Amino acid sequence: MRIVLIHPNYHSGGAEIAGNWPPAWVAYLAGSLKSAGFDDVQFIDAMTHDLSEGDLRVRLAELQPDVVGTTAITPSIYVAEQTLQVAKEVVPNALRVLGGVHATFMYKQVLSECDSVDVIVRGEGEEIIVELMEAVRDGRWPEDRHRIKGLAFKDGETIKATQAASTVKNLDAISPDWSLLEWEKYIYVPLGRRVAIPNLARGCPFTCSFCSQWKFWRDYRVRDPLKVVDEIEQLVNEHDVGFFILADEEPTINRRKFIQFCEELIRRDLPRRVQWGINTRVTDIMRDKELLPLYRRAGLVHVSLGTEAAAQLKLDQFNKETKVEENKEAIRLLREADIFVEAQFIVGLDNETPETLEETFQMAWDWQPDLANWAMYTPWPFTPLFQELKDKVEIFDFSKYNFVTPIMAPEAMDRATLLDRVMHNYRRFYSRKALFYYPWRGNGYRRKYLLGCLKAFAKAGFARTFYDLGKANYWGPQSKDKVNFNFDRTRTIAKAQMDDWQSTQDIAAQKRAQKVSRDTSFKMPNGAEVKACGGGDKQMDDVIPAE
Repeated sequence: MRIVLIHPNYHSGGAEIAGNWPPAWVAYLAGSLKSAGFDDVQFIDAMTHDLSEGDLRVRLAELQPDVVGTTAITPSIYVAEQTLQVAKEVVPNALRVLGGVHATFMYKQVLSECDSVDVIVRGEGEEIIVELMEAVRDGRWPEDRHRIKGLAFKDGETIKATQAASTVKNLDAISPDWSLLEWEKYIYVPLGRRVAIPNLARGCPFTCSFCSQWKFWRDYRVRDPLKVVDEIEQLVNEHDVGFFILADEEPTINRRKFIQFCEELIRRDLPRRVQWGINTRVTDIMRDKELLPLYRRAGLVHVSLGTEAAAQLKLDQFNKETKVEENKEAIRLLREADIFVEAQFIVGLDNETPETLEETFQMAWDWQPDLANWAMYTPWPFTPLFQELKDKVEIFDFSKYNFVTPIMAPEAMDRATLLDRVMHNYRRFYSRKALFYYPWRGNGYRRKYLLGCLKAFAKAGFARTFYDLGKANYWGPQSKDKVNFNFDRTRTIAKAQMDDWQSTQDIAAQKRAQKVSRDTSFKMPNGAEVKACGGGDKQMDDVIPAE
């Protein structure tokens, strides 16, 4: 039985400007499938190769798969649906499978709008996909589909969802098959090295209002740090990876295991051959300020901080549990440890004004991070903040939910002005850095890295791919009146999805009183209080209490 996995050809002009990112989902699913005896697993990276529909038709006709699987985050959902439509036309007898975070939560929307999806895998896929493929191989599909947990599908005209499958409890048993990827294609532009995206943990025990990760992964699990280093060593030795980014939302949550991870990298002398970066929180940096030299010796060179907002009001709205003044101190600590620091700002909520955007620039320049990023607020349709703001959301073209397109329309300005003001922040920040900082600061490695980052920005800016500016017809302040975001306003929320939201709102209203205190803090087994989204200053135990 031949299984073909396809990474959909979606581009947004966001994070991809720093390089081509290897789709780790393919390696993890393929590893589980091969461990279960499915040896004929093929992979088509339509995104990295920028394959047209015609190219995809040719590849599928050549491979003649029995199963075609793809994935989607919210902005890539329509491309994923079209990918399966192509499969339906070219190999009509193949089972067509869709997974990923968007389909997991929005399966009623997907199955209402798209008839090319045979079945949706909801949640973590490694165990569900094996059980699904065994049913296909043994001739039990579709008869057994109601018995397999973690699926959604259409039964006639009725949308069905089976009971949710449990999360993968033994992450260390998963052996990803990285050999499927064409590693020469995955380059981290600032260093010109091959890049990988492994993970130390899955999930997040906290509940930031704008985030979906804690809902998708559900419970927080940490892998054995020694096994993670085994995986990284394999990537370095067998695939010449020279840079990796931990996929975790916040890998420093469990400080003891993060320290163990760093110490093992040092013990094996891997920092001489591979450097790495993470996303984490200001509070964790403040907590671990004495450990930052250790982290640097372990090869950690880039930290992206979720500072999120310069205004304390926004930090409170995001449930971040941080203070503005802590952001500046955390950035100073990282720079003193010779770790590149990137400050992340979320902009574009309904209460955004030219003054608040100016405030984020002044804060960023005062804090002096090495890099700064202004991301448009993207109201994932399955997050708590969306439920709070949805009456103000009138764009349901999910292809634009990409952190670079202003989905929300601020009350104080139009979307074109918002984009222009954000670009104004970028122009000022990076022109000053390019002239007065990057060429003159630090040792050779620091200069090389920062100039490499500048090169990535310049390349994307010249090609008009940065922030999708070319597609939006933005060429600078003089073009502000001609900006067109090309929203497909015919896209709406399906009735089945809306009905589901309304029923869950009723349930949520009944639980809201009990949930308030748990969203802001809870007690660990050792009695320590941990604030929302990692805001605590205590080390987290390995076992998280069930909610």
